[in-house]
Amino acid sequence: MNTLDDKILLSHGNGGLKMHELIEKVFLRHFKNTILEEQSDAAILPENHHRMAFTTDSFVIDPIFFPGGNIGKLAICGTVNDLAVSGAVPLYISASFIIEEGFPMSDLETIVSSMAREAKNAGVLVVTGDTKVVNKGKCDKIFINTAGIGSMSMKDLSISTAGNIKTGDVIIINGTMGDHGMAIMKARENFNFKLPVISDCASLNLMIREVLDRTEGVKFMRDPTRGGVATVLNELAKKKGVGIELDESALPVDQGVMAMCELLGFDPLYIANEGKVVIVADPDECDKILGIMKKNDLGIKSAVIGRIIDDYPGKVLLKTSSGGHRFIDLLTGDPLPRIC
Repeated sequence: MNTLDDKILLSHGNGGLKMHELIEKVFLRHFKNTILEEQSDAAILPENHHRMAFTTDSFVIDPIFFPGGNIGKLAICGTVNDLAVSGAVPLYISASFIIEEGFPMSDLETIVSSMAREAKNAGVLVVTGDTKVVNKGKCDKIFINTAGIGSMSMKDLSISTAGNIKTGDVIIINGTMGDHGMAIMKARENFNFKLPVISDCASLNLMIREVLDRTEGVKFMRDPTRGGVATVLNELAKKKGVGIELDESALPVDQGVMAMCELLGFDPLYIANEGKVVIVADPDECDKILGIMKKNDLGIKSAVIGRIIDDYPGKVLLKTSSGGHRFIDLLTGDPLPRIC
């Protein structure tokens, strides 16, 4: 415990190194069990001959309304995606609200209606919830906590643990990186960029389910939210003891996002997404997976961005456009707090 900071910092919530230390040295140390130790986006629960996936999340985004969505839509999409990337079929969601006194009723109506619309589109039901109102100044407008339950097929159990990955497997993403994080930054700081930057906030479960039902090659999935693609791949490399090589020229980044990142000194690999999935797949199934994804509106810009390699176990290596290489490490600071 001596290596932990004396107080909670913003960087403890960014998905990077300090958050991993907090999880391992506080939460895992006290709550330790075999299910929690897998540290997947959704816990896979044993139940006789069937299995259920169970996840929870909290949403404290600022601002609560942003280009491409709002805190309500984000709450549904984030919960659905955590279940879907674990190989589950999302079914039921709970939604609890902590609301600041004086919050406009019209804004609450907009948020809740967007949640209902997104839940209907994703094919899930919001089946229980809770509401608390706190004194003005004791909460920043509105916070939402969710839990989600989904059903698991036995054939997809290894996806959340990456149990079958091997050298040569390819890494796929379903579109451009960093859209959500940069959209939040632009809305929060009122940057006057002429290029549009819109959050990718979306429920991916229907696209993912089509891929899983029609192919056999998916070995791992994760949604690259806080900490972005770099964090997901660092976690995978360290957990499985494999090397990962990314191809910079293959990384899809929207023009507006790239312009903002270059101006502000950010790397799109570390910026949060809310409508992306990173897939590790058998190279023999790659074309089939890409074909399915590109026929879906949420996967039109899908691309192979890297592969699993023998060299540099536990590390993520970027092959740069100039032909050189550099390591992509875990995020240490927190350039974008409260992006979800």
